[in-house]
Amino acid sequence: MISYVLRRVAATVPVLGFVGLFVFFLLRLTPGDPAILIAGDQATTAQIASIRTQLGLDLPLTDQLLAWAGQLAQGNLGRSVFSDMEVTRLIGMRIEPTAMLALVAILLALAIALPLGTLSALKAGSRVDRAVMAFAMVGFSSPVFVVAFLLVYVFALTLGWFPTQGYVPLAEGLLPCLNSLVLPGLALAMLYAALLARVTRASLLEVLSEDYVRTAHAKGVRPRRVVLRHALKNAAIPVVTVVGVGIAALLGGVVVTETVFNIPGLGRLTTDAILRRDYPVVQGLILVFSLVYVTVNLLVDLSYVLFDPRIRY
Repeated sequence: MISYVLRRVAATVPVLGFVGLFVFFLLRLTPGDPAILIAGDQATTAQIASIRTQLGLDLPLTDQLLAWAGQLAQGNLGRSVFSDMEVTRLIGMRIEPTAMLALVAILLALAIALPLGTLSALKAGSRVDRAVMAFAMVGFSSPVFVVAFLLVYVFALTLGWFPTQGYVPLAEGLLPCLNSLVLPGLALAMLYAALLARVTRASLLEVLSEDYVRTAHAKGVRPRRVVLRHALKNAAIPVVTVVGVGIAALLGGVVVTETVFNIPGLGRLTTDAILRRDYPVVQGLILVFSLVYVTVNLLVDLSYVLFDPRIRY
């Protein structure tokens, strides 16, 4: 187990390195110049050139890459082009809203998907099954921003149950914080829940046809106990796998959701940094997102042992 974990952790280094190289060259080879945005429309060519020199953007790409790699080796993600703040500090200031939003979205998705997927599998071929699959299809194909605006119109503007936008920090109370995250969390959870519901249904249907499940029924074990103690546990591995893979979709949805609901998190910071061509911030954020994704997938792989003792690393 320990050797497997060490190998996986070591494998993240080239992955993050490749991601960093890709983002570094992508940002600098696409049109746009942060020096022009900083200088303003009325700036002269000399002023723009002076800003480029201060930011080191006049250096060859290889020199810029080596300088950035040297900073990374020291644990330094650089400084923001616009705010002149350290990228690590900017990320630290914005991480709470995004972490809370992601946590609420995951919990809502699991609370929606697991009961619906289980019910659909137990009622396979019925109207309930078709209704659940219709919900999953609509949820999976609906863009996050469309679901977000629909939720705002119904539950915020029409019913007035939740705020339309904004984020209440956790320091001001757990309930006010969760209340501000219900609508964005639900909007972000819909795609995730639709995918999990379909996978839960398919995995559970396969397990319910196994011999040990039929044997448990033949012995007179209560159907609820068969489902909870035997079927769901053995159907969990594909579901847990999708939970890990779905983190990528979740991270992508955070950017859109935080923009729609005006949440000052990492997604909003990413949008602002891209629009401003703030190279260090964009690079740092993508590296952080990549590290989170790799870490979550490692934890998912390790969790397989809990559901299937036959798996050994």
